[in-house]
Amino acid sequence: MNYTEKAKRLLAEGGFTCVVCGDDFLYTSHERGVKPLLVPLEEGKSFEGFSAADKVVGKAAACLYVLLKIKEVHAGIISCRALDVFEKYGVKITFDELVEAIENRTKTGLCPMESAVWELENAEDAPDAIRATLKKLAE
Repeated sequence: MNYTEKAKRLLAEGGFTCVVCGDDFLYTSHERGVKPLLVPLEEGKSFEGFSAADKVVGKAAACLYVLLKIKEVHAGIISCRALDVFEKYGVKITFDELVEAIENRTKTGLCPMESAVWELENAEDAPDAIRATLKKLAE
């Protein structure tokens, strides 16, 4: 079983929102949103060469996966803009459902993280936009 298949299995069986695995490495999270990816990035971690499975991947999460140097991602749901990010940066992607954009939790508009990075051209610009949006949401 390859690491992407292992991550998919763990995601489904463990009730996780995000699973990253590779040689002798396993990272899991039950947290929603981009926090499971932003925290390791801010801690200077790299997931270089690893595979991931994630329930929902919008453009913000895709940018963070790129910056974490992930090799391959399987998404339950992925937005068109997230797919574009993975294609631009050469990350292998599989998914169950492609949607135009990730909606907010009340289904009344765009997810705030998707909105925060909607117009960005480069993944490198995403963390600052994400942090600024998280700060606004916390106020």
